[in-house]
Formats: sequence, structure tokens, C-alpha cells
Amino acid sequence: MKQARLKKPWIRRKDAETSKASFPELFFDLVFVFCLIQLSHTLSEEFNSVSVGEAALLILAIWWVWINTTWVTNLLDTDREPVRYLLFALMFAGILMAIALPGAFAEHALPFAAIYAVMQIGRSAFAAYAFLPDDRRSAMTFLRVTAWSCVAALFWIGGAVGGLEWRLAAWSMAIAIEYAMPLLRYWLFRFGSADRETLSVSGEHMAERCALFVIICLGETILTSGRNAAEHMAADLTILVFCCAFLSTVIMWWIYFHRGQEEAASKAEETSKPEAVAHNLFTYGHLPIVAGIILTAVGEDFALSHARDDAGFKHAAAILGGPALFLAGNIWVKLVAGRHFPLSHIVGLAVLSGSAMAAPVLPNYAIILLATLGLLVAAVWEYIGLKRHPAAAA
Repeated sequence: MKQARLKKPWIRRKDAETSKASFPELFFDLVFVFCLIQLSHTLSEEFNSVSVGEAALLILAIWWVWINTTWVTNLLDTDREPVRYLLFALMFAGILMAIALPGAFAEHALPFAAIYAVMQIGRSAFAAYAFLPDDRRSAMTFLRVTAWSCVAALFWIGGAVGGLEWRLAAWSMAIAIEYAMPLLRYWLFRFGSADRETLSVSGEHMAERCALFVIICLGETILTSGRNAAEHMAADLTILVFCCAFLSTVIMWWIYFHRGQEEAASKAEETSKPEAVAHNLFTYGHLPIVAGIILTAVGEDFALSHARDDAGFKHAAAILGGPALFLAGNIWVKLVAGRHFPLSHIVGLAVLSGSAMAAPVLPNYAIILLATLGLLVAAVWEYIGLKRHPAAAA
């Protein structure tokens, strides 16, 4: 009994107060502002098929670190000192990872891979230890996660010591292993898969944490656009392009937070299968939303720095691809949340697709106008539809 009393306070209590995001969690999130800035800068400097593939792997890695940490802080009490120490350690490791990020596919491959692997393994092992005295089922789930993280770490470290082609292949395999783990319920040889719904997830907390991360991404987009606008203020189209960039960010905020985020939170909190729904809504569902915002920031950088240049495939892929990916992610989340199919988002995607066909003959400033129009059409259509039919989505 004495041991249980010592260990049990580490586990989050099931009440409204502790389901809210805590200050240590918000402090932890600040590290990822740096990560996102590093990533968007790296992609803006060199945007081609190879760099896009590399950036995709890095986005997947950054998101997986953050969302898995969110799962742990969803289950543990961050007001307890040992859990806070864990977050501070992850913060420090995250800053080192962000520093290594621009050279992850060059001279900093091994530091990046090693730091990433230590963060993943260490956090899961800590969670398993925290749950072991009181909740053996949850502890076994995190032991499974730790085992698979060790397997993935072999590919991370192995890829870091090889050439570029081998690194891409090995790191892709590592990402595939990690992203498949929840879908396979952390299957292990001779032990099979974990039981369903072994983790007592707070849907309200998970929804709030993901919403705050989206705010971080949108804020990073505004910071990046503002910095680039200041650098190119002498150009005659800078103000126009910056207004489009700012408006696009506001529209993305509206599309995500106007009813959609609230209903996703309600779905996660009220469902009888919180773990499965949380994976669909947050672990996987928010990934394209976050990636779309990051890519949008890169596209806005291109439009501000090369406003009069012909868009071509390279610039149009970022300027239009970011909003398209963002809308696709919102479609996924809103469908999982139980709403009707968001036709407004499909119309927005159609506008963006039509704009892509015109990209070879239009300059960047015209393409970003069309990208903003695509988002605006989706937002206005949905708003009007929700006004006419409050009980259903547009």
C-alpha cells in the first residue's frame, strides 16, 4: 500500500481540472516553435523532389515526438515533479534535435537520429515505469511501445551512418514501423497484440493539446510571413502578397476552430472507445493539418520573395499544396467526428486543383491570390451551410 501511494500521484486524475493543458505542457510546446521554424526555413531554401521527401520524413518525425509526448502527458499528472523533469529533459533534447534538423540528411544525421531515438525510448520507458505499480495493462502497453521504439531506433541509427539513399530508405522504414504500431496494437512476437482500450484517454485534454499545436503552427506561419515581408518591403507587390498570406492564416484558423475542433473534442470525450477515436482524430487525423500549415508557410515565402516570377510546378506545389493538404486533413477530422461530409472543403479543393492547372502561365502573386480564394470559398460555404442547417455540417 505504501508503494502504491507513492506511485499513484504520477497518474492523471479523472476530473475536469486536470484534463486541461498545464503550464509545463505549454512550456514544452515552445520547443516545437523552433523545430517548425527550422523545418520551414530548410524547405524554403531548397525545394525539389529530394528535399520535399526529406522534409516529409522530418515532419513525420517531429509530429511523432510531439503527439506521443502528448499521449503520455494526457495520462500522467504534469504537476508532479518527476513528470515535469521528464518534460524538461524532453525540451532540452528537442532543442538539440531542432539544431541538428537542417543538417539531418548531411553532417548532423547521427546527432539527429540519436536524440530522436533517445526521446522516443526514454519517454515510453518512463511511462511504463509510472504505470507499473497501479495499472499493469497500461504499463504493458508502454513496454510494447518501448520495444518497438527500440526496433525503430536501429533503423534511425543505421540510416544515419550510411549514405543518402540508404538513409532515406532506413529512416522511411523507421517511420513506417512507428506509425504502424498503434494500428497493429503494438503486436509482439509470442505475445500478440495488446488489448483494445487499455489506456484511459481524456478526449478533452487531447483535443485541447492538438488545438494548441495548430495555434503554434499558425503562429509560426505569421512570424515567417512577417519576417519575409519585412525583407522584401521595397517590392511593389509585397503588401498585396502579405495581405493574402495573413488572410489565408486567419481563414485556416476559422476552418479549424469554427465548430470543427469543438465537435472533435466532444466526439473524443463522449465515445465509448476513446483510445481508438483519439488515434483517428489526433494521432493520424491532425498530421495533414499540421503538414499543410507548414507547407503553406513555405509557399508564402516563395510568393513574397519571388512575387512576379512564373509559378511553375515548384512554387505552385507549395502555394497550393499547403492549403489543399490542410483542407484534406480537416475533411478527415470532421468525418471521424461524426459530421456530414464537408462538401464545402471539396469545393475548396476543386478551386485549388483548377488553380494548379493555370500555374504554368501565372506568376506567384496570382497563384497565392487563388490559394486564398480556395480557402475563402471553403470557409464561407461551410459558414453559410452551418447557418442554414445548424445540426449538420456544410
